Amino acid sequence: MEDRWLSVDEIGAYLGIKRDTVYKWISEKAMPAHKIGRLWKFKKDEIDEWVRKGGASQEDNKAQR
Repeated sequence: MEDRWLSVDEIGAYLGIKRDTVYKWISEKAMPAHKIGRLWKFKKDEIDEWVRKGGASQEDNKAQR
């Protein structure tokens, strides 16, 4: 079982979003991320759970427009 930390680029590719969106979701949608030095790192299982609970839902995006 692979349980390694993913980078911003890797988590963006996994979710099919751009790296700018990853940074935006960290600050605006409480995306689960861990800062290690200057780098943001992610656990895939935490991201999966966050998405399942609606963390990346479009509802918030509609309110911001």
